[in-house]
Amino acid sequence: MNLTGKVAYITGGTKGIGYGTAKVLLEAGMRVAISGRNLEDAQKAAASLGETSKIIGVQSNVGNFEDEVNTVNEIVKHFGQIDAVLANAGVGNFAPIDQMSLEEWNQMIDTNLTGSFHTLKATVEELKKSKGYYITLSSLAGTNFFENGAGYNASKFGVVGFTQAAMLDLRKYDIKVSTIMPGSVATNFNNHVPSDSDKWKIQPEDIGQLVLDLLNMNPRTLPSKIEVRPTRPDLK
Repeated sequence: MNLTGKVAYITGGTKGIGYGTAKVLLEAGMRVAISGRNLEDAQKAAASLGETSKIIGVQSNVGNFEDEVNTVNEIVKHFGQIDAVLANAGVGNFAPIDQMSLEEWNQMIDTNLTGSFHTLKATVEELKKSKGYYITLSSLAGTNFFENGAGYNASKFGVVGFTQAAMLDLRKYDIKVSTIMPGSVATNFNNHVPSDSDKWKIQPEDIGQLVLDLLNMNPRTLPSKIEVRPTRPDLK
């Protein structure tokens, strides 16, 4: 894919992995739309990254399908196309399953899993036109279960299965589909505040580089599932 002028849509792009990926893709010559639940936050994040001719911030709650449809229409109206999508929006609530509330469970499933479906459903016709790329942001929690993680594990195991099956459904349209499964990343996830103590972790722009590498891959080759983890977790 010649990336100059191509358009990427990143959900949950106001900070962390989404923001870091937007920065990498902009530097590669792409135009980018980032979404967030709050329009003002999305617009501020976009303004901090560059000119509106190259990046816009839009409002969307990925758990709401109508939001995603409206957002996609806005992106196409502004940029004329969508060539790549990163379904990055996600939340994590961690508690023993007997103590997890219905609200906490539903928030994770609605955002992490159903949100990934909503984003694909809303963008798939544009991706058919562009023969584009759809990427989900899962986690190593999508293959490794852990105590207090039942809800998060369920959502991320689901994202992996959803993405791999969608890959089989969509490759006949020349749409490439992959999932990225990071370990510890230095982000604001789960109310964490990144600091110097996070230097051993994967950095958001490292995931952005992975996304860029996928987009630059020869079309005949599809890395459909990528696990990525810190090289030296012993340094934490």
